Amino acid sequence: MSADRPATAFTPSRWPGAQESLLESRGEYEAAFDELLAGARSLIRIFDRRLARDFDTAARIATLRRFLLASRVNRVRIVLHEPGTLARDCPRLMALLGPFGHAIAIHRTLAPAQRVYDPFALTDTTAFLHRFHYDHARSLYSRGDLPATQLLALRFEEIWEVSRPAVSATRLGL
Repeated sequence: MSADRPATAFTPSRWPGAQESLLESRGEYEAAFDELLAGARSLIRIFDRRLARDFDTAARIATLRRFLLASRVNRVRIVLHEPGTLARDCPRLMALLGPFGHAIAIHRTLAPAQRVYDPFALTDTTAFLHRFHYDHARSLYSRGDLPATQLLALRFEEIWEVSRPAVSATRLGL
């Protein structure tokens, strides 16, 4: 790794035709996240420390609703370190769980994944948004880099394996 490039937990490969954007601000990150979600065709995977109020915008939840209505097989999988604030910070997402509880899964990480500090989101097998640390906005937005997206998808699956359901569509408590 060169001295002028910072070390990160994930370095994408150079794939022909791939488009990459290094994002430096929270505004750039939010715009890329919205673009990423809008481009999803069958699967959205999100890993983060927690989802804050800025995740729960009316436009973003409308995008998720359209995505879920587009096909019965479309799925959203979310893994969080701290899902306890979802009811307070993301009421629109919680409301979306009602009619789409079969298609949205929200998990909490267990001890083996608690030290993972770099949030990311993937759509299908071709695009991802990877923040280098959850306390900073600096991130990489990649479209069309199949090998890099597959590596990050494998990482998501590893985290998913060491997580457990945290939020359900019902409040029965059974």
